[in-house]
Amino acid sequence: MSVTTFAVAGATGRLGRHVVEVLTERGHRVVPMSRATGVDVITGQGLAEALTGAEVIVDVASWHASDQDAATEFFRTSAGNLQEAGREAGVARIVMASIIGVDKATAGFLAAKKVHEERLLSGPVPVRILRAAQFHEFVGQLLDWQQGDVAYIPALPSQLVACRTVAEELADLATAPAVPGTPIPEIAGPRREILAEAAQLLGARRGVKVVGVDGAAMPDAELAADGAFLPSPHAKLAGPTFREWLDAQP
Repeated sequence: MSVTTFAVAGATGRLGRHVVEVLTERGHRVVPMSRATGVDVITGQGLAEALTGAEVIVDVASWHASDQDAATEFFRTSAGNLQEAGREAGVARIVMASIIGVDKATAGFLAAKKVHEERLLSGPVPVRILRAAQFHEFVGQLLDWQQGDVAYIPALPSQLVACRTVAEELADLATAPAVPGTPIPEIAGPRREILAEAAQLLGARRGVKVVGVDGAAMPDAELAADGAFLPSPHAKLAGPTFREWLDAQP
C-alpha cells in the first residue's frame, strides 16, 4: 500500500479525531490541522506550513453552533482558504464530510453546509464529497443544549450513524480512484431511528427525562418529517445501531 500524506482540517473535533485515527491505523502520514495544533482555517495562520508536502486535504472542520449566518460565514471562509492554500501547495484533492439532504435544505445549519459544498466545488482543487446521516454523537449534543431534568427533542426520523463509521468511509473515498458520473456517496446507519427515541435511551442513562415534540420550530422541520434528510437508495448502510453504539460506550 502506498503511503499518502493527509492534512486533516478539524482534526481535534468530533469526527476529525476518528479520521486521524483511521488514516494513521492504515499507515498514512497525517498532519492534524486545528487551532490546537497552531493552524486556523479562518485566519489562515499556519495553513501553508501544514500543507507543505500534503497530497490530500480532508475537511471535517465544523462550526460549533446551529446559527445559519455564523455557520455560513465560517464554511465560506474556511472553504476559500483551504482551496487557495491547497492550490498553492499543489494538493491533489480535497475530501469533505457533508450531511445527507443538504441539497434540499433551505434554512439552518444544513443550508450553511450547502454553501460549504458549493464554495469548495467552485475552487481549483478537485473535491470529493461524502454526505453522512446525523451522528450517534449528535444525540448527546441535543441533550447538552438543554438544561434541567427534562429535555424536549424532536420526534423526527434519522438514520443515525457512528462517527467512526463515517471516518472509515471518508478514508476509503479519499484513497479510491475517481469514478466520473457517479452520484455523491452517502453513509448512514443500518436502520431508521427517531431522534427523540434515541435521546430517551441516552437520557435514561443520564437521569434526564426526554419528551418527544413535533420539531416544528426546527429549520426545515416539514422536510425532515417527510424524510428529506434520510439516505438515498444508493447510500451505504453500516452499523452499529444507536443502541449498540450506546451499549459500547464507557
